[in-house]
Amino acid sequence: MNRSPRGKRNFKKGDAHLHARKTVKFEFIHNHRHEHTIVKMCDVLGVSTSGYYLYLRRLEREETERERWNRQLDERIQFHFHDNLGTYGSPRIYKKITQEDGIQVSLKKVTNRMSELGLYAVPSPKFIHTTDSDHDQAVFKNVLNRNFQPEAPNKVWATDITYIHTGEGFLYLNPILDLYSRRVISYAIDDHMNHSLPLRALNEALSKRQPKHGWVHHSDRGSQYCSRNYLDALRQADATISMSRKANPYDNACVESFFASLKKEYLYKWVFKTKAEAIQAVQFYIEFYNRKRMHSSLDYATPIEVEVAYMKAQKKDTTKDFTTSA
Repeated sequence: MNRSPRGKRNFKKGDAHLHARKTVKFEFIHNHRHEHTIVKMCDVLGVSTSGYYLYLRRLEREETERERWNRQLDERIQFHFHDNLGTYGSPRIYKKITQEDGIQVSLKKVTNRMSELGLYAVPSPKFIHTTDSDHDQAVFKNVLNRNFQPEAPNKVWATDITYIHTGEGFLYLNPILDLYSRRVISYAIDDHMNHSLPLRALNEALSKRQPKHGWVHHSDRGSQYCSRNYLDALRQADATISMSRKANPYDNACVESFFASLKKEYLYKWVFKTKAEAIQAVQFYIEFYNRKRMHSSLDYATPIEVEVAYMKAQKKDTTKDFTTSA
């Protein structure tokens, strides 16, 4: 597994240093002052020589209180940014710094410091769909109707299929998400996407969770989810079957959002030579996603934190009912 290529590295226009903040450029010039002339490096990097010498004078004097504060804040920002795979923008970094580090700082200040440090969350990629809805099998109406906030776990599950490119060909991933906590409760990954792929994920989820009668299973109208074996498994599990409208990914926005996060936050950073490497990466990210990644839709909690909080609340309510009963 190799880092995704970002272009050739050389001391010419197009180099990353040309797009860096001035302090980084001046530091680069200072570190290479014995290899190139100061004037030449300043010209190539688009900074003034007077600015460089002002930078040197600042290095020689004592650090001011403001500079010390910015430096300490920058250290925490960089720690949380890289500790979370470079996936967090300023709102999540702000939550980490104020809640975990106990540092009193404004969101605007964090945003400005991240911009100064050149730290940005990876932009969203375009979606490529894998749905085959052109078939003669039975389809079901959209019972969920974009109600993505059930009141408890195991009330609504959603699923879909996406592809992952490797040097050995494509892999197909089918996760199942509990929409209460956004947790990936099971998934299947293979080099095909016939009906057995989602069926494996479904059977694993049912074995783990055993949802009660009437729970909602939502998917698109893909042939895999309309197959006889898959529908039989849902009926045996007493599921209410819900399907997105044709060619409408917004009806399954939560799973689409998970795919976007998986790819832009992790998979697109790597080039997978083998399918085994890609499978390992997916396993790693899903653990990160469930246990560590803060979700803005969950008030910046993780999926597992949300489920643990729900179970604790249920136990407290049960104890309260018991102690107050006649």
